[in-house]
Amino acid sequence: MRLDDLTGGVPGARLEAHDAATPDIMAIRYRSGDVTPGDLFACLPGTRADGHDFAGDAVERGATALLVDHPLPMAVPQVVAPDPRAAMSIMAARLAGDPSHHIQVVGVTGTNGKTTCAHLVRSVMRAAGMPCGLIGTVEVVVGGRSSVPTHTTPESVEMQALLADMRAAGDTACAMEVSSHALHQGRVAGLRFAGAIFTNLTRDHLDYHGDMSSYFEAKRLLFERPEGHGPNPPPAVNADDEWGRRMLGPGVVGYGIDAPDADVAPEALEMGAQGFTATVRTPRGTMRVASALRGRFNVVNVLGVVAVGEAMGLDQAAVAEGIVALRGVPGRLEPIEMGQPFQVLVDYAHTPDSLENVLRTTRDLAGGGRLI
Repeated sequence: MRLDDLTGGVPGARLEAHDAATPDIMAIRYRSGDVTPGDLFACLPGTRADGHDFAGDAVERGATALLVDHPLPMAVPQVVAPDPRAAMSIMAARLAGDPSHHIQVVGVTGTNGKTTCAHLVRSVMRAAGMPCGLIGTVEVVVGGRSSVPTHTTPESVEMQALLADMRAAGDTACAMEVSSHALHQGRVAGLRFAGAIFTNLTRDHLDYHGDMSSYFEAKRLLFERPEGHGPNPPPAVNADDEWGRRMLGPGVVGYGIDAPDADVAPEALEMGAQGFTATVRTPRGTMRVASALRGRFNVVNVLGVVAVGEAMGLDQAAVAEGIVALRGVPGRLEPIEMGQPFQVLVDYAHTPDSLENVLRTTRDLAGGGRLI
């Protein structure tokens, strides 16, 4: 793709050609060692190194253009943008053919529950007749094939390539975990979301964000997107969460167990060792939901997926079918069965809130027995 076509409309960007012909760009790289002739090298500022310091190496390797936040004294075309990482995201989407314009991407953000909700969304979309990929903490699924990820939300170049691969493989939807780091760094700029879920916000990643308010503002970027990053998606927000309540308003589908004004909430709920059943109130009437997932926190996760289904206008029967079809999520209260006369559960509880939820649920499961 021609460089001027790739950069047109990127917020705040300008092209400085240095009297060189506008080149065709074969790929976008952000590691100078990966550059091959015909590539654009994105000079990304980092916490330990600055990509601008490696621009010379990239040009020597054949980079025909640079993406920078200030002009460099090099005789190659340069795209100067105030936020190179967000600009790279938009350009990567264009170079990949804007795959999110052709498949329905549902984003899930929050401290806890992202993985479970993303797996539930994938199951629901498949039940609705849409082959669905997955980008998340536990696995990446493209065309039904699973692989191990390196990040919860990949860098934009890899993410857009995954979405393009999904489209080529016949997927028409994607469930995506969206981390606060990815939102803050603009990795999902240029990506169109068909729906989005906010699960909750508890203390985590404060070494990066500094305080809870900054952490929240990063998460909110999925729902109130900066100019040029893409349209705001139909939102489903946890109304039981104190931070989620700040996002409620017109057009937002709130969900929860305790919030009296939640749009999606259980009118009747039966919980047991094998999961739960519920009659759920929604803006389109009541629906019956059953799930093999255990614990009160998983009831809330399921309500979040019902809520995003309402926000997106999905068929309620397909939503219920997809929820009951998901028997479990790897590493999320995952049972280990090897013939032992006791239950073994594996869970990735890594925050105080998630550990409290797991301990409360397993105590209920243990009944009068021992919990180790």
